[in-house]
Amino acid sequence: MLEFLLALLTISDLWGQVGGQNHLDDMIWAAKLALIVGLALAITMGTAAAVSHEKIRNAKTVTCLVLALAIIGAMAAATYYVHIHENDDSGGSDADVAHVIVNGTMG
Repeated sequence: MLEFLLALLTISDLWGQVGGQNHLDDMIWAAKLALIVGLALAITMGTAAAVSHEKIRNAKTVTCLVLALAIIGAMAAATYYVHIHENDDSGGSDADVAHVIVNGTMG
């Protein structure tokens, strides 16, 4: 249980450092929660599988490793998606448009 809680804190902090905290702030909270809890669970289950068997490399450990890598890929994809679409909600206002004044009139 302690490993799971430590993994939750570590993953959320590391994702904010690597992916950029502003991208995480723009992301849907349910996606962040699902990915962070899923990765923490995969790490915890992988550790339990490695400790409970005679050999570290067994089917459950490899499955948890593959699952963890897939979740990390999904985290990267979600961060990239938010990065690409961060300016889509401008709404077409003129707040970001610079006006040029030519001979006393706006053009």
